[in-house]
Amino acid sequence: MSVLAAYKPLVKDPALLLTAALMVLFGAHVASLLPQASTIAVTVFGLDDGAYSRILVVASVIAVTTSVGFGIIADQRANRRAIALVSGVFLTLGSGLMTLHPGPVTFVLAHAIFVPLSSTLFGQMFALGRLAASVHPKREREAIQSSLRALFALPWLGVLPIWSLAFGAGVDLMTIYPVCLCLALAVLVLTFFFWPRDGATRWPDPKSGLTFRQSLQEMGDWRILVRVVALGAINGGVVLYLVLIGLVFAQVPGRGAGDVSLYAAITAGLEVPLMLMVPAISMRVPRITLILVGTVLYCVHLAFIPVLASSPLLWVLPVFGALGGAFILTQPMAYLQDLLSSRPGAGASLLALQKLIGDVSGAAVFAIGAAVAGYGFVAMLGSALAILAATALFVMDRRTGGYQGRHST
Repeated sequence: MSVLAAYKPLVKDPALLLTAALMVLFGAHVASLLPQASTIAVTVFGLDDGAYSRILVVASVIAVTTSVGFGIIADQRANRRAIALVSGVFLTLGSGLMTLHPGPVTFVLAHAIFVPLSSTLFGQMFALGRLAASVHPKREREAIQSSLRALFALPWLGVLPIWSLAFGAGVDLMTIYPVCLCLALAVLVLTFFFWPRDGATRWPDPKSGLTFRQSLQEMGDWRILVRVVALGAINGGVVLYLVLIGLVFAQVPGRGAGDVSLYAAITAGLEVPLMLMVPAISMRVPRITLILVGTVLYCVHLAFIPVLASSPLLWVLPVFGALGGAFILTQPMAYLQDLLSSRPGAGASLLALQKLIGDVSGAAVFAIGAAVAGYGFVAMLGSALAILAATALFVMDRRTGGYQGRHST
């Protein structure tokens, strides 16, 4: 399927168009905030590495608890619009607090509580995209999902160069927050006015009929959990990249916030067209093979950032990061949703659980590696863990192509 064919349904289908718009706005929010959050914590508010690691862990626990709970409720009650609205409110509160009253305490409240509480919006957007795509021909659905994920990455290409130029011109780092507030308000307004009304969608969205405990048991099947853990450890490499990029550059003479934004922009800018090619590649290569290859490529990028930070060769690494990222940022999502494909909310919750494991493993590797031997050791340790996890997943699924849960379709 061509790139234009994959985008055509997004333009013609109102629900998919909304999902695409929200992906761009939410992606712009994440692209603006995440690469600089660690730098702001350490250099602006004076938090040490251990304190920031604890913030990451608390934020991850809150994010996954909220996402799992809201995901199950969404399946039970089919009230996805209401949950998306609540998530938009939390996103706005987190950005607004740091805009109106910046400080160490506010930073902790925003980044450890309010922004994580909003993270379920990401899963709900993918659930909406999956449900809306269900009324389209089957051959188009995977391409639609990959295109939506590419749109989430698109702002990294457009927003980060702007931030790079702005920081280079002397704009204060804290300007990120009022911009993020505007993005959050736009997400909230679009969700309020255009998200399909619960119970009035063009696609079937029946209530699950499961109790909360039954839903948790369904998600807790060990064959599912072991795969989520493996994918979470792979995602830990992405977490470490976002944490390390600002801190490593801050220690290198001549590097700064502008270089952080530029590096992330190049990586994301290369990822977007590569992501759009993934559906065609995945028709010929097994998904678990793509995940393994993508992990190895991404870890080359991660492991060598501290090594080459002061060298011009640094700017070769985004090629590896983009090649690997195109696979490990798209394939695990479809893999996880297929485990519980008849439960869109629970499937979205698996994404959150994967993210939690990635955040916790990333935070643990960061804390241990930084304490033992510095940021270079953190990158090497995180890379080794991700490759080990990808290899384990490949060994588990190389014959079957992946565990198919009892509710998969």
